[in-house]
Amino acid sequence: MSKLDESLLTGLPPFSLLERGQIREILDQALPKRYDEGNEVFHEGHDADRFHLLLDGYIRVVKTTEGGEQIIALHISPGQLFGIAPALNRDTYPATAVAASESLALSWPVRLWPEFTAKYEGFATESYNTLGQRLGEMQTRITELATQAVEQRVAAALLRMVTQSGRKVEEGIEIAFPVTRRNISEMTGTTLHTVSRLLSAWEKDGIVHSTRKHIVVTDPHRLVVLSGVQG
Repeated sequence: MSKLDESLLTGLPPFSLLERGQIREILDQALPKRYDEGNEVFHEGHDADRFHLLLDGYIRVVKTTEGGEQIIALHISPGQLFGIAPALNRDTYPATAVAASESLALSWPVRLWPEFTAKYEGFATESYNTLGQRLGEMQTRITELATQAVEQRVAAALLRMVTQSGRKVEEGIEIAFPVTRRNISEMTGTTLHTVSRLLSAWEKDGIVHSTRKHIVVTDPHRLVVLSGVQG
């Protein structure tokens, strides 16, 4: 594989304060890998031997309950670190990472984590900022599951994905990665039947348009109202 260019990392938050030579050092130790949609990057409970940076695509983070049910905890966008178990003082991965679309990621051996956090300005700060944001997002999800009606939870889940990845298309705002009704049920703690019923009703009302793996929000304002988000 050809040598990775420094421009891949220039400007990304974990590396934005670094000189070009420092970025070169980091890239020379990185392993690039492409993942097809649906492929695992790592599995919950397995040894956390590497940490990762997503360059392109989207990663779906999945937790398995004690009862064996899968819950989609969050999505990772390009330019973000993930699989950063050392930041949690863990030696195993706390969740499974699956490519939500075709994705490209860099990874480094976990033994380099102490060196990166000590040597490269801004790396530790951004890593722990990222961790804090994700913990906050997961806390919000837990609160939604405990307090909101199903319709609100599904609307909020769609809004999160639109905010994170939405791109303007003729019909409205499209979620940029493939998402199925089963995915949405796993994000919202509800049944596939309920998600299908809601999306069908919203499609008739002109709020969304959905195909097998893609969703376009055609009336974002009405979806915000359905989610119960306070303006």
